[in-house]
Amino acid sequence: MGAPAVVWDSELLGYDLGGEHPFNPVRLELTIRLANALGVLDGVPLLRPEQAPEAELERVHTHEYLEAVKQAPMVGWDLEHGLGTTDNPVFDQMHSASALVVGSTLLAAEQLASGSVTRAVSIAGGLHHAMRDHAAGFCVYNDCAVAISWLLDNGFDRIAYVDTDVHHGDGVQAAFYDDPRVLTISLHQSPLTLWPGTGAATEIGAGSAQGYAVNVPLPPGTGDDGWLRAFHAVVPSLLAEFRPQVLVTQCGVDSHREDPLADLALTVDGHRTIYRELRGLAEAHADGRWLAMGGGGYQLVRVVPRSWTHLIATMLDRDVAPDTRLPASWVDPLRANAPSIQLPTTMSDGGTPEFQRWGGELGDSVDRAIRETRRAVFPLHGLDPDDPRD
Repeated sequence: MGAPAVVWDSELLGYDLGGEHPFNPVRLELTIRLANALGVLDGVPLLRPEQAPEAELERVHTHEYLEAVKQAPMVGWDLEHGLGTTDNPVFDQMHSASALVVGSTLLAAEQLASGSVTRAVSIAGGLHHAMRDHAAGFCVYNDCAVAISWLLDNGFDRIAYVDTDVHHGDGVQAAFYDDPRVLTISLHQSPLTLWPGTGAATEIGAGSAQGYAVNVPLPPGTGDDGWLRAFHAVVPSLLAEFRPQVLVTQCGVDSHREDPLADLALTVDGHRTIYRELRGLAEAHADGRWLAMGGGGYQLVRVVPRSWTHLIATMLDRDVAPDTRLPASWVDPLRANAPSIQLPTTMSDGGTPEFQRWGGELGDSVDRAIRETRRAVFPLHGLDPDDPRD
């Protein structure tokens, strides 16, 4: 079995919504630069993706929508399908740039399906909000859903998707809401306080897939301890019962306390712990198979590069110690070009991501969220929602 696959090419920076848009591709460039500067990618061949063919995009998107995306840069008026909005402005080469992101995640999925690797990361992927016929939340095409659909047609029939982005993984949930072959679990800020306003615990799937959509809406201000408490109270039991053949994860880092677009309070240390937990769950319940993507994250310099370097390092079993100092080769150019930014000095925020496991009590609003989610879905999997041993 080969080393984990890392999919990356600078052409992926072409997914650029422009101007002052928060979804700035510099976060990806800085991540790869930091991973290189720390030696995380030493000796690792980076796999170069190609644009996903239209036939693959049409697994989850309509032909009419694809045509609208292709025509949008030339039309510039009377736009529909969620295009041309503040969230999803039209940009040059929008179709090709978006198809390349999907191609990146598809290449990672293909590496897993071929058996050549058990882990693969598409750091530019994670565009989980795109819907069948419209763009949403900075996402044009849904690479997560396309890759899952492809895996279902290429040797797998039980796929677990865990979404740790601060926003609800609505596009992926919608794509598989009535498909019991896919278990979607999203931990996110409460829809009462954050876009897209979906992801309540009562959204549990449809038909034979009831119980296969799982949502853990967390109150604003939830930090490392509360987030990890909720994660451990819900995710491991469901994965153990579902027995996925592949674990697919969207690893958005907009849950960080410094993120400008949301209100959770995790640290880089918390993110590092999440990735290590996901790696362990893949080993325990999915024969080690783990496909990871990036996602949201809008503190472009202080947070995203460190958190996603930890993700890549965790995938490669090259874990970076939190007290590792940031290399001068990464820091100095930033300090010269952006002297007003207060740069971190290490791969840590000084967080202590320790937590007390849920024991069935209702001590605070996180505990109430845990109980609501467990009571909504655990009985549908033969689990006792009020027994913390389940």
